[in-house]
Amino acid sequence: MKKTRNPEQTRADLLAAAYGEVLECGFQAASLERILAKTSVSKGALYHHFGTKHELGLAVVEEVVGPQLAERWFEPLRRDGDPIAALTGILEEKIQSASEAIIRFGCPLNNLIQEMSPLDERFRSGLQNILDAWIKAMADALAAGQEAGKVRGDIPPQEAALFIVAAIEGCVGLGKNAQSVDAYQRCLRQLQLYVQSLAA
Repeated sequence: MKKTRNPEQTRADLLAAAYGEVLECGFQAASLERILAKTSVSKGALYHHFGTKHELGLAVVEEVVGPQLAERWFEPLRRDGDPIAALTGILEEKIQSASEAIIRFGCPLNNLIQEMSPLDERFRSGLQNILDAWIKAMADALAAGQEAGKVRGDIPPQEAALFIVAAIEGCVGLGKNAQSVDAYQRCLRQLQLYVQSLAA
């Protein structure tokens, strides 16, 4: 009996395996052989879905890293009418769930920015799109919070959003380089205090 192929599942399996490989090894050192070994997908099927390793990497950025960030950050900010409470809560969750894994691997977005943005314009552009969306989601939430009387009126939402996103990425990078969960948590705790200072 011929096995029924599910193209959507095949693509999802490849993206999940590629994401794990890139997170662990970086894009340039990522191995298609190791990616295939983690799935039941043939090399021919891989090239059917992604013509090159480069295309697979770009798909990881657009279809895995971007949506992952949206789920963790954008959606809670859009759902909660109080951006200060939402951000404080997200940061508290990050502090409480901090583990050796985040310190070992860091942030996939930050990792790819550091590795690929200087080398490849398509990667840089795709990563910038994610950053822009993150900053916009943050700025929109802060502006809506000002309208609702939850956020101080003297705060420029765009600039504050830019700083918060940069600080989040900086905390991860600092903790990764120091290989210290404690340093990561202390950095996030200071950012949490800054966010709370924005409350009306």
